[in-house]
Amino acid sequence: MNMILSIKPVYANAILSGQKKVEFRKTLFKQKVKKVYIYSSAPEQRIIGYFTIEQIISGSPEFLWESFSPIGSIDEDSFFEYFAEKEVGFSIKIEKVNRFRKSIDPKSIIKGFVPPQSYMYYEEEIKINS
Repeated sequence: MNMILSIKPVYANAILSGQKKVEFRKTLFKQKVKKVYIYSSAPEQRIIGYFTIEQIISGSPEFLWESFSPIGSIDEDSFFEYFAEKEVGFSIKIEKVNRFRKSIDPKSIIKGFVPPQSYMYYEEEIKINS
């Protein structure tokens, strides 16, 4: 199974540049995921590449910050604001990253596409310009 993960453009581009090596999430998907397609949210609103998952670590926001802040590409205030009132969070360690040569309008490949609030499963393999 693959998924499309909605990520703010600043973080999406940091992943593709190799600067951001973990993606923080408040909730975790239930199915085993092969590829994570990066949907760069507004204003870009395009699928810009994908990554594979090396490992997923759960823990308190404090633990995640201590463990991953140097490679998380997020400032401390934004991190703790994101995890406000959460006792457990997740750090998705990024393995292989691939930027598409040309970004993809998801509406061109997924009929009735609505941007996911967080993520959506997507069974197909996106091979356009990869």
